[in-house]
Amino acid sequence: MTYWDLSVRSSLRPLKHCCQVNPSVLPETTDPDWEFDYVDIGSVSLMEGVTHKERMRFAASPSRARKPVRENDILVSTVRTYLKAIAAIEPADTPQVASTGFAVLRANKGIDARFLYRVVQSNPFVEQVVSQSTGVSYPAINPSKLSNIAVPLPDLATQCQIADFLDGETARIDLLIEKKQRLVDAIKAKISDFADLAVTEGLNAQSPMKSTRLHWIDAVPSHWKIVRGKYLFQQMSRPTREDDEVITAFRDGQVCLRSKRRTEGYTFAELEVGYQHIKKGDLVIHTMDAFAGAIGVSEDDGKSTGEYAVCTPIGDDNPSYFAYLLQCMAKRDYILVLCPSVRERAPRFRFVRFAPVFLPVPPKEEQDAIVDAIERMRSALRTVQTKTITSIDRLKEYRSALITAAVTGQIDVSTYAKSGTPDRRLDAIQEEMGA
Repeated sequence: MTYWDLSVRSSLRPLKHCCQVNPSVLPETTDPDWEFDYVDIGSVSLMEGVTHKERMRFAASPSRARKPVRENDILVSTVRTYLKAIAAIEPADTPQVASTGFAVLRANKGIDARFLYRVVQSNPFVEQVVSQSTGVSYPAINPSKLSNIAVPLPDLATQCQIADFLDGETARIDLLIEKKQRLVDAIKAKISDFADLAVTEGLNAQSPMKSTRLHWIDAVPSHWKIVRGKYLFQQMSRPTREDDEVITAFRDGQVCLRSKRRTEGYTFAELEVGYQHIKKGDLVIHTMDAFAGAIGVSEDDGKSTGEYAVCTPIGDDNPSYFAYLLQCMAKRDYILVLCPSVRERAPRFRFVRFAPVFLPVPPKEEQDAIVDAIERMRSALRTVQTKTITSIDRLKEYRSALITAAVTGQIDVSTYAKSGTPDRRLDAIQEEMGA
């Protein structure tokens, strides 16, 4: 079965005819002190390419760090292929080594590496990789099977024209996405800064202040109390109920049910072992990600894995105020005090560490006013934020459709190359994607 458009099927060739696949591997006799930048699967995305590299010595490197790469090589993930981890290697002063979870493609002579990169980014190629992968929880594709996937291969001049066109057009789209993403980040920062100020200084800028003698906050309004966590919350571990639905993750400071919000980024355990009941209004803290601000208040009754610390208010305090307060503590790195060790790679929140910690506590009516003010600001900015995120998603879809259309000959890039005016079918793609 082929995923390619009928117009290019006559030019299809196996991938292995276009490039070397996994041209070299580091021998175990490599100098132990040799340094390189390591690229893992989690550091690569289809849209952004290589997003992170880790400097290391060969002696201290993981056993999967064995595939040396060079400028213009292309990485295609052969494990967890649903992640669609594909990237072109950029020039670098330090040697680079990729994980054995990648297939390394090195374009043959007479093949434009930029064109080959666009081909393996295209929807038909990615769909074939995913469809030919085997395994449920850890789908993978054999490099030999990957090598036999057919790809369109026009003449070199056409390859160069397509690559030039896509380099220019994707750069323009990426710039637009970057600008819109900066707006989204600015909105998030504005909400976050306002919340941090509100939960630590209140809403009245003229309120007299008093010293707290706390490590992470110097002063709070003089009428606020300073109370240990154990007098505010108790950790609960309730048995689940038959009709409980799974609480899955945090989004914008909220804890949601999987059945209500199936959103990218949610994670949950497939086997329901060690689950606990959560009540609406519980303060829920992800023990592994608390340091990153994964703290919120449950919107519904449900159940969660033991990776969540479930805390219920002892009195009538507003749990949402304390969720915002703990998120503020996380941003100031003080949340790490509530974890066993700051030296741990993934420090875990422990309630036993939370219990003796002093927290600023405004009167209940002021807690409610602070939460209401934060929520009103979030609501006021959410429309702009949502529209911008939707626009970013559409631009990404347009970018992907444009790459596929160009490498499959659905648009005439020679028109663009000669006059600088894109084929009119570009407008149709753009309109269809709402970009």
